[in-house]
Amino acid sequence: MIRLSDFSLSSRRPGLLPPAAAGEPWLMTVIAVLCFLACLAAVAASAADRAAHGWARQLGAEATVQVRPRVGETGDTAAARAAETLSGVDGVEEAAALSRKAAEDLLHPWLGDAVLPDLPLPHLVTVRLNRDAPASAVTLSRALAEAGLDATVDDHSLWRGEVERSAGMITVLAGAAFLAVAFAAAAAIAYATRAGLAAGQGVIETLSLNGATDGAIAWLFQRRFGLMAAGAGAIGAGLAAVLLILLRFIGGSGGLTAALPISWSDLALLSPCPLLAATVAVLAARFAAMRMLASGRPTEGGGA
Repeated sequence: MIRLSDFSLSSRRPGLLPPAAAGEPWLMTVIAVLCFLACLAAVAASAADRAAHGWARQLGAEATVQVRPRVGETGDTAAARAAETLSGVDGVEEAAALSRKAAEDLLHPWLGDAVLPDLPLPHLVTVRLNRDAPASAVTLSRALAEAGLDATVDDHSLWRGEVERSAGMITVLAGAAFLAVAFAAAAAIAYATRAGLAAGQGVIETLSLNGATDGAIAWLFQRRFGLMAAGAGAIGAGLAAVLLILLRFIGGSGGLTAALPISWSDLALLSPCPLLAATVAVLAARFAAMRMLASGRPTEGGGA
């Protein structure tokens, strides 16, 4: 009788395991698709978080001032005085009065040409704040009051809070989608591994009866399904990388859109996919093989 324990159960001794089952290519395809979706979900979560924080920073670096002219003073003159006053405040980089034409251009898409000429528009001053040390709304209001100006400062704090809350929600939803797809991919890998081990139960029993150790038998299946899952994960990550590169080129330096600013650094999120897929497959294969070997021992004792 040939004792399989005399042979090394490594990759240098092919033929100890049967050929791949008929369903393995389809399972590999499913794993690749799920890994592809998991990679896209991870990038979407990263891009959504980046966009949300960018919007919050942009709102935090700007303020708008509505100026009400005094008696005998035109609105343009009051707005110009307010802009000059705010330009000298610490924490303000630039302040400029918004002309009526600029205000009409902002309202034109919603109101059209018919209403705008007769519509009374507020006199506004746009303020660009220092990003590192921005002036507060209280500071701006005090400076305007000391200059004798009747004005209201809007530092966009209300909008910034809404954006930050929406940003957090978007990030959480994108992260949840990533975890759901990643869990589905892990479940598919574990299922493929268990199905392959069930199909090779006779091989496991034969190797065990001929002296092969449990660890060596488990390693054969770990290697097989680990490589299969790693290959599927690499395919899924590669397809996701190709799609992201195309979207990045289409979107230019700003990414695809302002709502989804894809960065080259997002490609780094795809690199762990093959390793994670292989790790899940190796752990699932070892657990299933050792469990199958352990469950077979009482049967051998009963047969004796």
